[in-house]
Amino acid sequence: MPFEFKKLDIEDVQLIIPKVFKDERGFFLEGYKKSDFIKNGIDIDFNQDNHSRSTKGVLRGLHYQAAPKGQAKLVRCIKGEIFDVAVDIRKNSPTFGKWVGEKLSEENKHMLFIPDCFAHGFVVLSDVAELLYKASNEYSKEHDRGILWNDPDIGIDWGIDFEPILSEKDKIQPRLKEIED
Repeated sequence: MPFEFKKLDIEDVQLIIPKVFKDERGFFLEGYKKSDFIKNGIDIDFNQDNHSRSTKGVLRGLHYQAAPKGQAKLVRCIKGEIFDVAVDIRKNSPTFGKWVGEKLSEENKHMLFIPDCFAHGFVVLSDVAELLYKASNEYSKEHDRGILWNDPDIGIDWGIDFEPILSEKDKIQPRLKEIED
């Protein structure tokens, strides 16, 4: 199997470690293989691919899309390094308001699967970072939502010792307790 799937502390969020084939020419890996993902409980039709580039200190998030346009995501950092975070926003979940985070980098080639009904964010740790990620639904401005990145009720430890660079939108997102169902 070209992947190792690791369950994290929140059910349904998985760290995916691809098998990397290296030699003097470079490397090859499979970034996604539907049959292997289905065997590991990830049966998602991805409908949109995104590519983002950010500089050191940029923090994007916490973002999600409301139903019926929620987005599951498969995130991979192809240049640099990020700390990637998923927050459970399923109100009936025993892990509601809990978060998990993983370092994703061009070196480790790990991926994070984030199910629908989770908020997602990341902070750039390297000079520059580029991400590729698949989304299960297309972007919908009407359903675009967010949660404040430093909501004290969630208490994310971003692992940074600097003030992050935020978009104006991300500076004024509501707290988790203020979001709608």
